[in-house]
Amino acid sequence: MRIAIVSDAWRPQINGVVRTIETVAQLLRAAGHDVEVFGPDRFRTLPCPTYPEIRLSLFPGARLSHMLKLYAPDAIHLVTEGPLGWAARSFCLARNIPFTTAYHTRFPEYVHARIRLPVSWSYAFVRRFHAPSAAVLVVAQSIRDELAARGFRNLVPWSRGVDIAAFRPRPHNPAAGERPIWLYAGRVAIEKNIKAFLDLELPGTKWVVGGGPQLKELKRRYKDVRFFGSVDTEELSERYAEADCFVFPSRTDTFGLVMVEALASGVPVAGYPVPGPMDVVTVPGVGAIDEDLRTACLAAVNGDPEACRRHAETFTWERCATQFLDTLRPIARSVWQPLKRRVLPDAAAS
Repeated sequence: MRIAIVSDAWRPQINGVVRTIETVAQLLRAAGHDVEVFGPDRFRTLPCPTYPEIRLSLFPGARLSHMLKLYAPDAIHLVTEGPLGWAARSFCLARNIPFTTAYHTRFPEYVHARIRLPVSWSYAFVRRFHAPSAAVLVVAQSIRDELAARGFRNLVPWSRGVDIAAFRPRPHNPAAGERPIWLYAGRVAIEKNIKAFLDLELPGTKWVVGGGPQLKELKRRYKDVRFFGSVDTEELSERYAEADCFVFPSRTDTFGLVMVEALASGVPVAGYPVPGPMDVVTVPGVGAIDEDLRTACLAAVNGDPEACRRHAETFTWERCATQFLDTLRPIARSVWQPLKRRVLPDAAAS
């Protein structure tokens, strides 16, 4: 099967959405499928306002249309509600081509955190984007329930996985810092609510791993916190395994893949009782959730590393890839004009 994945989130971004797309594409290719990701690297882009690390494709409609016609996929999946997602949606609707979508990000809450736009306005925008989708893939049951209550249709479950070889328990380094070590890993941005973690009175040492628009501000304000910035997978794995508790302060995530990576490293998770933590911290010994984040931290740090690892092993990328494949909607070959297969255009200069 020839599968086109259209995503505004793509390399060099490092986040859960990109890791999910990369891993699923890799597994599908290994199974014999032809997978092509159409990301911002193929288009002229401009920096996203308030978040310059994210590049937005500039008027991608005509170029994307040309590329999709050349590729002539058997199925199309739209990952994000950005310029590329909307361009692909328009392309499909104009030609009566079925497509699937995914709800990866609580976009309305993110926008509200940045510019205070009413979430009802943003939800109307996002609901319109997903309305024609044959299947809207959503990772967490709590998010599916929330979207259904807001009028979204065709919601289907899509699990997540973890690389249990890359993320694994390791011996602690006695020189790592005063224990316990409390770790946050992920984007350093306002919607992640990292200050709620950094303001807590906790014994030991606080670590933050990741880059983003809030990094300079937080480094300047919290002199006693160790900031590592963006790191590769190997160093990230080391930071997870060195920690005693993973703190997930976000109230706006749909899931939080970093929590499962921490659990695979034998590290319990602390968070709020909101979508994401409620869908991950579901068995005894793997962490704690509480409206008082400090209470959750002090309870979670006593978790069972072996229970954490066992729980993480129930999240498999193979299942994630299978669910993705099963939800795709086939496109009739008659839709595409008979074109000789050509190499797709290279990335445009940003």
